Amino acid sequence: MADPRPRRPARPREEVFATARAAIAEHGLAGLTMASLGRQLQMSAGHLLYYFGSKDQLLLETLRWSEEQLGARRHDVLTDTTRDTWERLAGYAGLYLPEGPGDPRWILWVEVWGRSPASEELRQGQLEIEAPWQADLVALIEEGTAAGRFGPGDAAERASQIRALLDGLAVPLALGLTGARRTRALHLARSACGTLLAAAPA
Repeated sequence: MADPRPRRPARPREEVFATARAAIAEHGLAGLTMASLGRQLQMSAGHLLYYFGSKDQLLLETLRWSEEQLGARRHDVLTDTTRDTWERLAGYAGLYLPEGPGDPRWILWVEVWGRSPASEELRQGQLEIEAPWQADLVALIEEGTAAGRFGPGDAAERASQIRALLDGLAVPLALGLTGARRTRALHLARSACGTLLAAAPA
């Protein structure tokens, strides 16, 4: 006999991740339960655990999805050859930094960093998610150096320095610490990149 109970269709992947991102940003991963997330999505906690296995895996996959949302925009910014390499670098920094306090994307990063020391899975996933940001910045620096817009130097090393700087500016802004403002963070990023990448005087 056929099961008379109606089957609720699975939620689209984007809906699950968008809801998870908002919930983690609001409550933190520690304050999120699979049961509460399931209620928001009209899914059972067991169903969520079936797909993700654990809250750490849900966090990682939500972060991966969140970063994918910026992938196309970052590609458009960095491949726009109508813009100078310095302008494209500024666009990269603008995408990298939080929009402001409580930026959901950056709250996910803070959660991942906080839990990574105890999880090899999270550490490895974090490196995979960061890799496109590093690769794209290396390519831009190599292009700018070849064109004489940036000074000589190891592109990968300078890209890592710039990303470390951006991370340092991003966390206080995402957490809403006193004095942390997006306009100031962008200004400091431009100033520091100018020093790191300055072309040699003619």
